[in-house]
Amino acid sequence: MDKVIGIDLGTTNSCLAIFEGGVAQVIPNPEGSRTTPSMVAFTPDGQRLVGSIAKRQAVANPTSTVFATKRMIGRKLKSSEVQRMQMTAPYKIAAADNGDACVVVHGRRYTPQEIGAFVLRQLRESAQEYLDQSVKDAVITVPAYFDDAQRQATRDAGRLAGLNVLRIINEPTAAALAYGIGADAAGTIAVYDLGGGTFDISILEYSQGVFQVKATHGDTFLGGEDIDVRLMDVLIEGFLAETGIDLHSDPVALQRLKDAAERAKVELSTVEETEISLPFLTADASGPRHLRRRLTRDELESICQDLIEATLAHCQDAMQAAGLQPQQITDVLLVGGMTKMPMVQREVARLFQRQPNRSVNPDEAVAVGAAIQGGILAGDVGQVLLLDVVPLSLGLETSGGLMTKLIPRNATVPCSLTEIFTTSEDYQPLVNLHILQGERPLAADNTSLARFELVGIPPALRGVPKIEVTFNIDANGILSVTARDLGTRREQQVRVRATSGLTESAIERMLAEAEQYQDSDRINVELADMRRRIQGLIYTTERSLAESANYLTETELSQIRADLENARRSIDSADLYRIQQVLKELEKSAFRITEVMYKDFA
Repeated sequence: MDKVIGIDLGTTNSCLAIFEGGVAQVIPNPEGSRTTPSMVAFTPDGQRLVGSIAKRQAVANPTSTVFATKRMIGRKLKSSEVQRMQMTAPYKIAAADNGDACVVVHGRRYTPQEIGAFVLRQLRESAQEYLDQSVKDAVITVPAYFDDAQRQATRDAGRLAGLNVLRIINEPTAAALAYGIGADAAGTIAVYDLGGGTFDISILEYSQGVFQVKATHGDTFLGGEDIDVRLMDVLIEGFLAETGIDLHSDPVALQRLKDAAERAKVELSTVEETEISLPFLTADASGPRHLRRRLTRDELESICQDLIEATLAHCQDAMQAAGLQPQQITDVLLVGGMTKMPMVQREVARLFQRQPNRSVNPDEAVAVGAAIQGGILAGDVGQVLLLDVVPLSLGLETSGGLMTKLIPRNATVPCSLTEIFTTSEDYQPLVNLHILQGERPLAADNTSLARFELVGIPPALRGVPKIEVTFNIDANGILSVTARDLGTRREQQVRVRATSGLTESAIERMLAEAEQYQDSDRINVELADMRRRIQGLIYTTERSLAESANYLTETELSQIRADLENARRSIDSADLYRIQQVLKELEKSAFRITEVMYKDFA
């Protein structure tokens, strides 16, 4: 079997790993980093930048730099979560034709699946470069509390990236694999996963390579991004009180504030106090305005205290569902970048009455677990069995607008359940099946997954026809439903595709576009990389020239300056060959300066 990569497609950062040589190892991106920002930028000249290069230019290009779209995947624009994002996102969020949330850049709409696919494609290319072979098969992780629509959307993103998604696996469960692979011990583990956009808590039992999820709970809109937003609000309100200027309508200021808030949050994990300084943040009639504020760890903890308490409430719900007390948990594993925060570690230790296990890198544990699952599917890992659960109940809308649950939450997957239903009216010729997911008693209060009809029912009084409905959930947690009239044996089967998300025709169109523009996309990526290298080389060459001009001949100075001017003129060129040649010439000039600088040490 071909190599199977494991991907943690994160809200803030993504990570890639492979199981090879008996161990799972993280694959660095071309820049050498073990994680890649889940950011995509679109430049005015049509380039698409992904990862670190997108993040570096975000402040200068805020309305066309997209991030945190995982929080929108499978959601409608009118949902409260997306409405909250709109208040602080510097880019435009709008509605797709089916009401789903999408982003608008340079007049074109991009679905969250497409943005996710751009990130996944970048990770796939990193894997191919690292392994020096083609890669198609992948295991992709999702938050445990993702519903069926969000899981389908994640699978669609993988498909758009040219990946064959062998398995969708829950993030906390993947982290447990990373923690327990090869361990002979038995016990119960709690996986506390607080990332950039989502929170999950999973309770698992493990013994001799068998991992069984007993319960899971969480919130798909609770994470580090919310802490950043809270801190941004504090800074915006303080700035408004001081200057009378509201920064909400300034996308450049918002992006600078977000970067500063994230940086301050990270710094306060290791220091007690930090300074947020943003000179020339904006301007008014009196001139430029600056923001400067000292922030302590205690202040940050006060700002986000209710968010951390919300995660603890989910932990208590999960333990209750599993029928366990804190003292029955043998170990607590921290996963996700936000678990580096001292307050999180302290509160988790207090709730579970033990110090959490921090032996696994929280930024990499999920990807490592996904790689191990890939190794299991490829046959490279034996004696490991993973039994996951359904995060939310699944059922049908029945008479009176009620939801009748067929598969309860925390049921072990894969699973199947069959129930017999009947008609509610005399001589009813068809049955409408409305498939729902959620925990509320009324159908309207739950998530609508799909609708379909079973037609051709013979005329009969209500209650006479017998309709057999079977719900089947595969190992990815994705649902298919079969309805059969026991009298006529007429059957209708549907693999549930959410009422939101991409249609099959939309996926095919996007795949065709990706293939059509594959060469031009590759050239644009190479152009962006060349331009970045030239800009860096221009800067270092000019700096070196200023220090070494006295040691160079007039002929050398003239040639170097000509090469610099040629490089500056060529940066915006769309001719890849020309830029490559200009880069080579400038490299020669830079090497000549280096030779002069170090000739006395030869």
